[in-house]
Formats: sequence, C-alpha cells, structure tokens
Amino acid sequence: MHTPFLAGFLACLALIVAIGAQNSFVLQQGIRREHLLPVTLICAASDALLIAAGIAGLGALIQSNPLLLTAARYGGAAFLLAYACLAARRAWHGERLQLETAAPMSLAGAIATCLGFTFLNPHVYLDTVILLGGLANQHGEGGRWLFGVGSAAASLLWFVGLAYGARLLAPLFTRPAAWRVLDALVALVMAALAFSLMND
Repeated sequence: MHTPFLAGFLACLALIVAIGAQNSFVLQQGIRREHLLPVTLICAASDALLIAAGIAGLGALIQSNPLLLTAARYGGAAFLLAYACLAARRAWHGERLQLETAAPMSLAGAIATCLGFTFLNPHVYLDTVILLGGLANQHGEGGRWLFGVGSAAASLLWFVGLAYGARLLAPLFTRPAAWRVLDALVALVMAALAFSLMND
C-alpha cells in the first residue's frame, strides 16, 4: 500500500540524491573523516525542520514574496561562487589526503559551512519547503505529517550513508590525482549552481 510515509520517503530521496553543494560538502567531510556526526545531524535536522515548516505553511508564504526569493538567490549564488573558487584553487595546486597529518577543518568551521550550504541555498527552500511541503499537504490533515516523517527519515538515512560510506573512498584519495579530480568536480558543480541561481 502506498502510504504517506513511503510517499514522503521516496519523494525526499528523489530530490536529495543528486550532486549538489550540501552533498559535495558531506562527501568531502566523509573522505577526510572530519566531524561526521555533527555534520550529519545538522543536515538531517535542518531538512526535518524545513520539511515541517513547509507542511505548516511556510512554502506558501515564500511563494508569495518574490523579493525574499531574489535576495536569497543572489546571496546563495555568492556563497557558492566563493566555495567554487576555493575548490578550484585546491585542484590547481594539488593536494594529497594524509589522514594522519592533514590539518582538519575546525568544528566551528565545519558547522558554519554546513549551515551555509543548507540555509543559503535557495534550492533548499524550493525543493524542501515548497515542493515537499506541497506534496505533503496533498495527503490531508491525517497524512501530511506522516509524509513529513517519511521524508525526514529518508534525509537522515541518506546523510548517514553518504558521510560514513565515504570512508571507503579514503584510500583512493591518498592519490593526488584523485583529490584534484574531486576538487575540480566540486568547483564545477558549485559554479554551475551559482550561475543557475543568478539566471533563474
């Protein structure tokens, strides 16, 4: 039976399993084995909060305020471009991942970056708040929150798998060429997302 929980679970997975700013950051942290638990919890909790806000009516409010969407779009584009430049610089200079000696990102830095990729990206609001919120509300008063629980469960499962599964790739990224390719791909994805936001 196609329950609201399963519908929410599948809808969230369809949106979240894609190469984007947040997923790229979580993947990098997983490969580096840095602050995996707080990064995973922040991403999953943020998604749950945004999904709940969409179900409660924030999605309709955002859609009715074009000025808010415009400000978020250009602010998010600037953030993504800055991160793309940093990744491009790393790709140009080359880097070899040495887990024993690599200088880690601070916990505060990881949290701030994770929150930035989550809340400064307008696509998060369009996908999570507006789209998932709208889909949830199609299931009526009784089913919409069950849809939201399913979506939040999918988000948690995805980020746990991405962060902790990335450890399996760590041996590959002891090779400078592999790390350069990843940084180059991250730079391209971030830049493409930034330009797509500015041209929306």
